[in-house]
Amino acid sequence: MTKKINIAIIGASGYTGAELVRLLLTHPHANIALLTGDTQAGKKMGEVYPHLAQYDLPALISLEQADFSKIDLVFCCLPHATTQKVIAGLPQHVRIVDLSADFRLADVAVYEKWYGHPHQAVQLQKEAVYGLTELAREAVKEARLVANPGCYPTSAQLPLIPLLQDGIIENSNIIIDSKSGVTGAGRSARQANLYCEITDGMSAYGVASHRHAPEIEQGLSNASGKAVMVSFTPHLIPMSRGILSTMYVSLVKGKTAVDARQSLSKAYDHEAFVHILAEGIWPATHQVKGTNNCLIALKEDRVAGRLILVSVIDNLVKGASGQAVQNMNVMFRLPENTGLQFSAIFP
Repeated sequence: MTKKINIAIIGASGYTGAELVRLLLTHPHANIALLTGDTQAGKKMGEVYPHLAQYDLPALISLEQADFSKIDLVFCCLPHATTQKVIAGLPQHVRIVDLSADFRLADVAVYEKWYGHPHQAVQLQKEAVYGLTELAREAVKEARLVANPGCYPTSAQLPLIPLLQDGIIENSNIIIDSKSGVTGAGRSARQANLYCEITDGMSAYGVASHRHAPEIEQGLSNASGKAVMVSFTPHLIPMSRGILSTMYVSLVKGKTAVDARQSLSKAYDHEAFVHILAEGIWPATHQVKGTNNCLIALKEDRVAGRLILVSVIDNLVKGASGQAVQNMNVMFRLPENTGLQFSAIFP
């Protein structure tokens, strides 16, 4: 492929937008042609993010000023509830990767229940492809609109879906305990995200009510063939980025951790970004910082018939912008790891 992909990032002034810029700057087929950021319109990207000041990037403009006539792909990084109308107004020739939650839930009634308002682009929802890349790449390849998965759902579904598909674990009594860095809350100023509110401690939030629960359940239900409900509790950790999810599941009678390891190896041994760690090795968030990798470990519990899985991702990369670029690569028939071959920033 010689022609560069002309790319627009809507909502480029947020953390996921800035991370997309960082990744695309090294992508040999990407041309960052347009950046919008209504609250920062008129500024250079380097004024908002000085670590990007050395690069020749388009100035941030308002969405109203944006001309998409020569754009091939739009990354949409707007908050949920604002994205559906924006994407519905984009020209038909433009392909889209949406990093909000607005197109992740296939059932519009479920979306309305969890997000508190009716879906505003029902026809578009019908064509949206849920872009958990390793498990949906054939659908992603042909899609015009890809709903990029959430960070917590990525960390949970990658380990659990193959095990459900292969009949290794039960589809009931699934417990997901997740910890995330503060960038998952976005860049907007909020009291709960102040340094003194977060540092030197950790806290649970969205207990039994987090909006990523139905997204996780949607993927696990599709894998199982039956409705799945999970116990999902997220926690905020005083670090900038990273997610660690610990999952407690019941093995199907007669199945063992060996069967689970074989199932995950079959699913991911040939994947560029998902890696099953050797027995006795446990992943940490700093081992994936700045990368598009997901590391998975597993062990049979002391409680008979229970299996424990641990996964780690960088919430801004595999949990957002990196997976978005991975989906772009699939959509444009590029090697999937193009522009994503980073090793972790360690220590």
